[in-house]
Amino acid sequence: MKTVLITGCSSGFGLEIARHFLHRGWNVIATMRTPRQDLLPPSPQLRVVPLDVTDPHSIRQLIDAAGPIDALVNNAGIGLLNALEGIPMDAARELFETNTLGTIAMTQAVLPQFRQRQGGVIVNVTSSVTLKPLHLLSVYTASKAAVNAFTESLALELEPFHIRVRLVLPGRAPETRFGENARSRMQDGVHEAYAELASKIFDDWAQSTAPVTHSSDVAEAVWRAVNEPDSPMRLPAGADAVALAGA
Repeated sequence: MKTVLITGCSSGFGLEIARHFLHRGWNVIATMRTPRQDLLPPSPQLRVVPLDVTDPHSIRQLIDAAGPIDALVNNAGIGLLNALEGIPMDAARELFETNTLGTIAMTQAVLPQFRQRQGGVIVNVTSSVTLKPLHLLSVYTASKAAVNAFTESLALELEPFHIRVRLVLPGRAPETRFGENARSRMQDGVHEAYAELASKIFDDWAQSTAPVTHSSDVAEAVWRAVNEPDSPMRLPAGADAVALAGA
């Protein structure tokens, strides 16, 4: 029976990805900063374990405890929504530490076993904001676009070892806690010079009837990336992401 390790499973995409793989008979190692056993159905195929992707010691402990895995899904991430002038550099660094460097660190940690075994799959979940510029998301987009570039280059160097690397790009997902978490990092709010612009953007989002992404869309795209060897490098997830990718 195959084993998948998924980061960021406490809510949203990660939680649904874990459910998806469990339902299809995989062993699932679901990681969270603060593990909760009540979020997923009890199963002998499930392990819920602590992980902070910004902490090297936490990563080492996880890899030692996890044992052999067949796939890594780098889903852990945080949001940040603000005009650049309203973003302290500490907040920008925190974003890159989690979204970008956390993904790189987790990937580096599993590569020795994949390389020795001559096989394995790594799926990095980024965002469709990397396909189209959007207001108030410059730093967040930069953290995700960096992962896109990292993934596509990494895929080339790992090909001789039969290790596949793929990207899943979700669209806007109002049902998740992304917006709530992103706004919580606004600290003192939007810079006053951009308040009118931000108010209009928030109103537009609230009133939008455009297609959106559901967690199930992302879970299915990750499943494809892991299980279909001929899947494309980039898999948009969600009706809005698919439309952006095709534009």
